[in-house]
Amino acid sequence: MPVNKHRKLSPVLSLAVILLLLIFLIVLEQHQASNRMVVAVLQKGAILAVAAVAMNLPNGFTGIFSLGMAGFMSIGAYITAILTIPTDTIESVYYISGVAGWVMSIKRALDGLPQPLLVLVALLIGGLVASLFAFLIGIPVLRFKSDYLAIATLGFSEIIRALVASPQLDRVTNGSYGLKNIPGFATASGSGALLIPFAIAAVCIFIMVLVINSSYGRAFKAIREDDIAAEAMGINLLKHKELSFVISSFFTAISGGMLAMYMRSIDSKTFQVSLTYDILLIVVIGGMGSVTGSIISAFLITASKEWWLRFFDQTLYIGNWQVPLLRTGFRMVVFSVLLMVVVLFYRRGLMGDREFSWEDILGLPRRWRRRRAVTAAARADAAEAKDGGKHDA
Repeated sequence: MPVNKHRKLSPVLSLAVILLLLIFLIVLEQHQASNRMVVAVLQKGAILAVAAVAMNLPNGFTGIFSLGMAGFMSIGAYITAILTIPTDTIESVYYISGVAGWVMSIKRALDGLPQPLLVLVALLIGGLVASLFAFLIGIPVLRFKSDYLAIATLGFSEIIRALVASPQLDRVTNGSYGLKNIPGFATASGSGALLIPFAIAAVCIFIMVLVINSSYGRAFKAIREDDIAAEAMGINLLKHKELSFVISSFFTAISGGMLAMYMRSIDSKTFQVSLTYDILLIVVIGGMGSVTGSIISAFLITASKEWWLRFFDQTLYIGNWQVPLLRTGFRMVVFSVLLMVVVLFYRRGLMGDREFSWEDILGLPRRWRRRRAVTAAARADAAEAKDGGKHDA
């Protein structure tokens, strides 16, 4: 099929896939009582997809090695949780030291909003506060490069986690006791629990894709390829690195707020360094510099860890003989081995720095036929050369 026909079919196929996905989510939402594991995996996959694409923006598209994701996620999570916990039950959450007066004033000012709108406002406020932090720390930190930048952002993440758990902020964050009674997605929407996280994730990823495909995105990629050449072309390095860092932090905080709604209760231990490493793993497996790679990897890794490999955590008997190694925790061993296999065969990740394209999929049969024809011609030439060599002898 010619390339121009592929281009005409691409929007149609994309629209068909979106409609099928929407129908699947609606049907699954109506039968979520019998499919709790599938619903949980899809919810968490959508949340981690936003976080992974947000992390890919500075790390994969701009060349900034940032490891402060957990810190920004904690900011978004705590702000979303504090603003969405019902006012009439918040005293039972802060039962040790009580709630700060200014926090209650903000909550009472937002009490009149419908629950879906309140969730949206809380997510946006969390994103804006995280962006402010990113802007302030980005001015000195983004002058570093490579490992120094990674260590600095990692240190910021740990500082935020320590502040959240500190006794001095007991009346704001509830300190080491954490926050509970956070409304979930079903409570926020008044109905199902799948359409809300997928809608938020779709909007966030769509906006980030627009940024990547804009003139700013091209400047980000130029900095990634060669920052000296980019600066010689007139690109302000600090300005564009700061912009990439701030945008990434905004959407990372939104994913943190979604994670708080998914978990329904959070504390400082939720946002340890391991959370950053989990998101970095998703980005690397999907492909640095690939949005679709991060999305696919988020759902694959979440499904593998939370669902498909749980079989290996269960003790198995064949007659009276117990199958060795199958016990709690062995699932993560198998998961690690599978990751090593993927990295060995796909060293640049599943997608590399490419994006999913219907034109590539539809053009596969044509490329396979061309490759077979070239291989057959090469074999014929080799056979002919061999026969010619025998006659000469």
